[in-house]
Amino acid sequence: MSNKNLSFDLHAVPHHGRATQKDKRHMTRQNTLFTPVLIGGCVIIMLSFAIRASFGVFQIPIAEEFGWLRAEFSLAIAIQNLAWGIGQPLFGAFAEKFGDRRAIILGALLYAAGLVLSSFAVSPEQHQFLEILVGFGIAGTGFGVILAVVGRAASDENRSLALGIATAAGSAGQVFGAPMAEFLLGQFPWQTVFLIFAGIILASLLVLPIMRSPQPVSKAALEESMGTVLKKAFRDPSFTLIFIGFFSCGYQLAFITAHFPAFVTELCGPIAPGGMLHSIGITTTSALGAVAISLIGLANIVGTITAGWLGKRYTKKYLLAGIYVARTIAAGLFIMMPITPMSVIVFSIVMGSLWLATVPLTSGLVAYIYGLRYMGTLYGIVFFSHQLGGFLGVFLGGWLYDIYGDYTAVWWVGVGVGALSAIVHLPIKEKPLGAREVAA
Repeated sequence: MSNKNLSFDLHAVPHHGRATQKDKRHMTRQNTLFTPVLIGGCVIIMLSFAIRASFGVFQIPIAEEFGWLRAEFSLAIAIQNLAWGIGQPLFGAFAEKFGDRRAIILGALLYAAGLVLSSFAVSPEQHQFLEILVGFGIAGTGFGVILAVVGRAASDENRSLALGIATAAGSAGQVFGAPMAEFLLGQFPWQTVFLIFAGIILASLLVLPIMRSPQPVSKAALEESMGTVLKKAFRDPSFTLIFIGFFSCGYQLAFITAHFPAFVTELCGPIAPGGMLHSIGITTTSALGAVAISLIGLANIVGTITAGWLGKRYTKKYLLAGIYVARTIAAGLFIMMPITPMSVIVFSIVMGSLWLATVPLTSGLVAYIYGLRYMGTLYGIVFFSHQLGGFLGVFLGGWLYDIYGDYTAVWWVGVGVGALSAIVHLPIKEKPLGAREVAA
């Protein structure tokens, strides 16, 4: 069964055997790549991820103000990632029952509340508790809800690329998120920066009026309950393999986002006066650390859109396996070489091109195998594995740093789990579950 047979748009059914002008206009909109839903979704994801990607920049300022160990704020970010993972399937189910826009509004309110309350936190426990709100807020304004609504609004032909573009919007946010935080920290205390970020999240809701998504699902899918679909997915070994494979993606991304700025600040060789970096204003390793996160996001805009484009032409599981192999090699070579400004830049570009390239392929794989009706919930469950990895990557980063004084052990764990993810994607049966059931 091809991707084109995956879904059927009920709204496009002609009445009395003939398509009306309204039907034709609707079908034209469905075949358009840049729909209002995609544009609005990109804005929300971009702003949400700009803030999420900046938390690593706060590691040193907050720890130095209160005299905390590195593990204290690291645990707060780790809890944020775990709460994001737990909240993702919950928000996916909420969106499918009560509506996408209500789920996004709830997510934005929780996100803003977490940031505002965190600005008044003075103990590690307070930060760690309040990051639960932030994590749930990211779940409501992030991939699970947004990719599901974008996927339903896109045509079969454009779905993989649309998912890639929406994912790339998160990278676009990462491009300016960390440098923006670094700049604001030079002007205001970190507490004020958190309040500014809360206002930005609430402002993202202004695009909601254009996010009206149709439900292009088959009649059979409409009749199936969520419980039935979940049982089928849980019994399918391929779903388990997708779940396991996404773990390393979360580990690597969350560790680098949370700890790479501090890693670069402390371990990178000096920036030569009069050199290229110095001439463009990068005069300190802390500035280089923030710019590295930005470079990762910039490279990933290209990498993610490319992955979405490739996803409709080649087997997604093999593309995913190749991405994890490339990440494993890149991380291994980076940690074995001397850490210099140039190696940081090269690694950021290489890793950035692979950064979120797994997301349109994984979400597209879930949609292709299990259908669109409950894509948000099913992808949310898979994404929980991603966030379990994220929790471990961030927490181990801070904990092992306090024990050994560096991040070397955490890097090598990431290399190992990346290799595992490459292997587990190979046996996945990339065929719609319904077609497999009929064949059986």
